[in-house]
Amino acid sequence: MICSALYSYNSTAQVTVENITGAQINTITTAVPFLLIAPDTRAGGMGDVGVATSPDANSIHWNPAKLGFAPNQMGLSVSYTPWLRRLVPDIALSYLSGYYKVDKFQTIGASLRYFTLGDIQFTNEFGQETIQFRPNEFAIDVAYGRKLSENFSGGIALRFVNSNLTGGTTVQGADSKPGRAVAADVSAYYRNDRLELGDKETELAFGVNVSNIGNKMSYTQTSKRDFIPINLKLGPSYTIYLDDYNKITFAADFNKLLVPTPPIYDTDSAGRPITVDGEFVILSGADPDRATANGMFGSFNDAPGIIVKDENGNPIRNADGSAQVQQGSVFSEEMNEFTWALGAEYWYDNQFALRAGYFWEHELKGNRKFFTVGAGIKYNVFGLDFSYLIPAYFDPANTQRSPLQNTLRFTLKFDFEAFKKQQEDEVTE
Repeated sequence: MICSALYSYNSTAQVTVENITGAQINTITTAVPFLLIAPDTRAGGMGDVGVATSPDANSIHWNPAKLGFAPNQMGLSVSYTPWLRRLVPDIALSYLSGYYKVDKFQTIGASLRYFTLGDIQFTNEFGQETIQFRPNEFAIDVAYGRKLSENFSGGIALRFVNSNLTGGTTVQGADSKPGRAVAADVSAYYRNDRLELGDKETELAFGVNVSNIGNKMSYTQTSKRDFIPINLKLGPSYTIYLDDYNKITFAADFNKLLVPTPPIYDTDSAGRPITVDGEFVILSGADPDRATANGMFGSFNDAPGIIVKDENGNPIRNADGSAQVQQGSVFSEEMNEFTWALGAEYWYDNQFALRAGYFWEHELKGNRKFFTVGAGIKYNVFGLDFSYLIPAYFDPANTQRSPLQNTLRFTLKFDFEAFKKQQEDEVTE
């Protein structure tokens, strides 16, 4: 659907030709990709890193298990991100999240994520204007994190997702409807803050989160259902306390979508798709129309790889009609589906922060590559963060600009512990 194309999380691909090795662009797409957009400014300034960073009010998105180590009794955060403003001027993501510490072992949290695609004028198959509509999506989360030992915690989150992209208009002869899904996150978090590096105190943490485990989504009664972005995220962080006032954290995240990789379909001599009983014939890869569990576990070995061709450029086929693939190319493509990000954060006296990061995605799987910078300041009860995204281009001949260019994020945090202390000080005086 055209609305999905406007904000697809993989819409920044710059590669338009086959790789010289014979591999080709094969980006994985899902419904509701807005669930993967980094909603808060702290992570946005660190290259979209957050699975193992210190807990805060935005931990629900990155790793609910971090809530088990929540630093305060309560936390609240409000974030706003203008998104893909080079394509459409009024696309934006808003995020409200918070937590409450029930006791020293248990913490609950909740969040609301709202994504608007701006005003869109719909037309029919004849190009005539029909309705003007503001497509929007939202997700409501509730989360629970429990500290299981001095160094380890686990967490879960439940999520309701609503995606209204068409306003009920007719799409290709079928009445459309909002897509809806219910999903869950399962996560774990490890932290050891009793390490030393020379004479410096250090802290090591590791996190893992499998998010958006849920039903497939459809926008019409007749269309096939699409996977939502089930995602594996894991990575470490390492904090060095330089002295009583200065500390620096280094972190890394690795991600892989746990959904089917699109296969390569067979074509005739004229390049037209071959169908049997109305279904496209798969030349290499696996059928993407699978159950959720099958798609998750099969996502580690379902890439089509690189097809072996003869001197005329025709696929060399096996006895069953499928194409032969180059040895090791399936594994190589699966590895290409991992994205990684590196981030750093410096704090002075827990009052002022500087952040930087880098995000990488393979050229044939979306080609998102960007640097990020950010800063934060905490003043008594309130804290304010902002971040800025800088696309990275390594091909001098590539003059196409990224839709993500000049992306800004803003977050306002509330420190209820500081507010409580302020009230107590006023009473004492």
